[in-house]
Amino acid sequence: MKGRVFYLYFLKNYIAARRDLWYDIFVRREDAMKELKCASFFAGVGGIDKGFENTGFFKTIYANEFDQYPVKTFELNFDINVDCRDIKNVETEEIPDFDVMLAGFPCQAFSIAGNREGFNDKKGRGILFFELMRIIKKKQPQIIFLENVKNLVGHDNGNTFRTIVEELEKENYYIKFSVLNAMEYGNIPQNRERIYIVAFKNEEVYHRFCFPMPIELTTKLSDIIDFEEKVNDKYYYTKGKYKGDIYEQLVKAMDDPNAIYQWRRKYVRKNKSGVVPTLTANQGEGGHNVCIIKSNNGIRKMTPKECFNTQGFPKNYKLPDDVSDARLYKQAGNSVCVSVIKRIAENIEKAYKSTYNNQEYVI
Repeated sequence: MKGRVFYLYFLKNYIAARRDLWYDIFVRREDAMKELKCASFFAGVGGIDKGFENTGFFKTIYANEFDQYPVKTFELNFDINVDCRDIKNVETEEIPDFDVMLAGFPCQAFSIAGNREGFNDKKGRGILFFELMRIIKKKQPQIIFLENVKNLVGHDNGNTFRTIVEELEKENYYIKFSVLNAMEYGNIPQNRERIYIVAFKNEEVYHRFCFPMPIELTTKLSDIIDFEEKVNDKYYYTKGKYKGDIYEQLVKAMDDPNAIYQWRRKYVRKNKSGVVPTLTANQGEGGHNVCIIKSNNGIRKMTPKECFNTQGFPKNYKLPDDVSDARLYKQAGNSVCVSVIKRIAENIEKAYKSTYNNQEYVI
């Protein structure tokens, strides 16, 4: 009798164990093949979202962006309505459940171009990271993707970055990060270095994930800039159009039709690397920092569309007609290199899927 009871007890537990195992094999693997839902914060014009969605595995279901002008660009290209409130006013209960957090949180507080005040930024941009943490603590997404300027790593002798990592680790995330240049990792001729931080709840997904390797730069300047066709007259520099001797200085300095130049308030700067210099958020302010080319039709600024091309956006990415060029230049400069984002997202997808699909099960 005791033997029979033991046998039944053993059989019951054996069946339960195998049921859990088969659930692990089939249900979890099926779940791993489902599209992951993303929530995007400080979404801008949707560069990070576009990179992730281009994989076909991620889908943005919620986006938050405080600035109404990039919201117009975002909504022209995505089928969702952006939550345009200040993130501090967004309750976590109002955000739909999601698997992946995407956030290019404001970088001005940490950038070399700014005052580098970090968490002490007088405009409050530095502490917006803690608004993300408020949402993370409540929602506990499987994956977190953050993008910022490379100076974030060294800001305040590393204390700022250490704080970010420690806050994520408190919520039991495993973290990897890397500084990648668009011209080395995105096949885009722009010298743009940014730090990318990826955090995982699942330790095995974390171990399987790696950042992409460098690739050859095959995209030419002529692939993103139209040197042949004439564009709107407003982009050209002509004699007497601007105060002072700007035009004369440009004519004298711009001797290479294959180079990118910049007007730096008082002098002309040639970018000798053969690529577009880092696009900045202030490039539309008074012509300062705007990239200038010597086209077949004269000396002119790069158009906003060409700046979006330089960030790896597809040629069919729509720009609103009722937004000024200055704001469009700012949007491009504030955005991300889409092709770099896509390569990182592809590796996240591979790590996530392989965690479930490549495990060995002993039955």
